[in-house]
Amino acid sequence: MKHISWQERYDLPETYTFVCKLADKASMLANVITAISQTGAQIGEIGTFGADDACKYRDITVHCTEEQVKAISDNLGKIDGAEVLELIDETMETHRGGPIDIVSRCKIESLTDLRMIYTPGVAKACLEIQKNPETAWDWTGIGNRVAIVTDGTAVLGLGDIGVVPSMPVMEGKSAIFAEFTGISAVPILIDSNDPDTIVETVCNIAPSFGAIQLEDISAPACFEIEDKLRARLNIPVFHDDQHGTATVSLAALINGLKQVGKKPQDCKCLMLGTGAAGYAITKILLDFGIKDVVLFDTGGALYDGRTAKMNPYKQKLAEISNKDKLQCEFKDAFTDMDIFIGVARPNMVTKEMIAKMNKGAIALPLSNPIGEITIQDALAAGAAIAADGRAINNALAYPALFRGALDAKATAITTAMQIAAAEKLAELAPGGELLPDILDMNVHMEVAKAVELCWLNSQK
Repeated sequence: MKHISWQERYDLPETYTFVCKLADKASMLANVITAISQTGAQIGEIGTFGADDACKYRDITVHCTEEQVKAISDNLGKIDGAEVLELIDETMETHRGGPIDIVSRCKIESLTDLRMIYTPGVAKACLEIQKNPETAWDWTGIGNRVAIVTDGTAVLGLGDIGVVPSMPVMEGKSAIFAEFTGISAVPILIDSNDPDTIVETVCNIAPSFGAIQLEDISAPACFEIEDKLRARLNIPVFHDDQHGTATVSLAALINGLKQVGKKPQDCKCLMLGTGAAGYAITKILLDFGIKDVVLFDTGGALYDGRTAKMNPYKQKLAEISNKDKLQCEFKDAFTDMDIFIGVARPNMVTKEMIAKMNKGAIALPLSNPIGEITIQDALAAGAAIAADGRAINNALAYPALFRGALDAKATAITTAMQIAAAEKLAELAPGGELLPDILDMNVHMEVAKAVELCWLNSQK
């Protein structure tokens, strides 16, 4: 059975529980359901948690918008015998106290246990590691620990919100690592926008970790930070906004191209956005064999020789993309394109643009929380396949990439490992789907094995 969230099913972003005291009358629950439904909200579970001589006490879960919450409260207030005792924001409750904990793997039930875990027994492990440093992976948790590092400058679709407000995202990532692949991931918030400060901080704490995940750091600083860390550290350094997104996007395209009967080497891709995701997706698509990628940003088409609104990383992209040096308005660039990928801003693409693409077009408007065009509009305009950032979710890629890299004791996560992950994800997708179920734990472990094997084969 395919999993789907209620938020996605109803296109309603919020979930609230109304704790109500209702007069015990035959028509009361029907009146309450009608009052809620009149706002356009969707009702989830209804439970009864108590009763007295005259009333029932019910929890009513509702999927809605923030605006609909007030309308629901107003409607319920007009019903004689109905009282809202409490309104619970279920999303916020998920984050109350944070979704992760650091817990012991060993029980301490006796003094003997304590003496082995800590002094004096712990000295034996310390001395063994001092004598044979490579055994740290055996006698500590370093080999199963990832640092999730951010400066809070590019947080999801929220932008530069600051480092502490980014913590719920980092904790959410940590929870995903733990649940999907059993990795202990630790959020590291660095209160600096200076790339060199971030690099030095990460290098100083790196001995505690088996790998580093860079997260929600804005471009172009993210490129510089990743390059410098990779040069200095002998453990994987991986910017998820770049390479996780690129890996899962490639996986979706592998199946998409099969479904429309096209070969990568015959396809041209139009990319909107030259930031972290655009940079990495372009590189992996070209490495995989896509014929050409034409990128657009606020300066227009990217090409070798453009001077306006450039930086060293855009120049690197310009040198490997847009082979024909196409220069036109964005709306005209869709002609003869087989693939469109958006990693820029909401509502930048119209039906008329999609209609100019080749037959069997694939549209991936990936910006979150709102894509460059809706899936419905893209399909109505003639796209054969369309999927957005909710479906093309990098959480399908990064847990397994890190699991495989740690299991292989890899010193890097390479493009070849990303392609191996993408090909395995595509292989594991059910017939007719672009990607497998993100909640299928077997998928993550199978992808991790493919990543591990790729690294081990590369070292032979």
